[in-house]
Amino acid sequence: MRLTIFGATGGTGTCLVQQAVAAGHEVTAIVRDPARLAAPASPRLHAVTADVLDPASIVTSVAGADAVVSAIGPRTGGRTTISQDSAHSIIQAMGKAGTRRLITVSGSIVADEGDGPVLRYLLKPLARATQLRYVCADMRRAETEVQDSELDWTIMRPPRLTGRPATGRYRTAIGRNPARAFSLPRADLAACVLGLLSDPSSVHRHIGIAS
Repeated sequence: MRLTIFGATGGTGTCLVQQAVAAGHEVTAIVRDPARLAAPASPRLHAVTADVLDPASIVTSVAGADAVVSAIGPRTGGRTTISQDSAHSIIQAMGKAGTRRLITVSGSIVADEGDGPVLRYLLKPLARATQLRYVCADMRRAETEVQDSELDWTIMRPPRLTGRPATGRYRTAIGRNPARAFSLPRADLAACVLGLLSDPSSVHRHIGIAS
C-alpha cells in the first residue's frame, strides 16, 4: 500500500513510519527537517520536505496514495491551531489530488462517551479548564474539519501517549472511549492505525483506543 504520513518525525509519526516500512508499505514521509526522520534507510521510504500548512506544496505527495495518515498535533499546552490548520490543508490537498482515505490522530480528551465518572466529571473537566484547554479546542476544531470533508476518514482518539514498547494488547471502541482509558504506547497506536487502513468498517468513525 502507498502511504503518505504527516508528522513523521514526531513520536507517533516515527512509530508509524518504522512499522509501515517494516510491513512492506511504500511510505512518503512529509517532514520539515529530513535529518530528524528516525527511520532506517529503505527503498520503500521517501522523505519529502514540505510545509503541511501550504496545500499546494503537498498535493503531489498525497497524489496516488492509497491512504494518508496525519499524526500532527500540539506539542505544548499553549494557544495552538496546528491540528485544525494542518487538517484543513491536508483535506484541501487530498481533494485536489483525488485521494480519499484519511486517518488522523485526535485525542480522548475531546469526548466523554464511554468514560467512567472519575474521568467524565473530575479529571477531564479539570484538564479542559487548565493545561489542555487549548489542545482540546484545537483537536475539536480539527475533527470538525475532517468530519465535514468528503473524504473516507477515520479519527483516532487515544488517551495520554507514552514511549513504552508495543504490547499488542490495546482495546478499541467505535464512537466512544474504552473504559479506563488512561494511557497507550505510541507503538500500539501506530499498529492499530495501520491495521485500519483498509478496514471499511472504520470509515466515518471515531475510534477510541487505550491499553
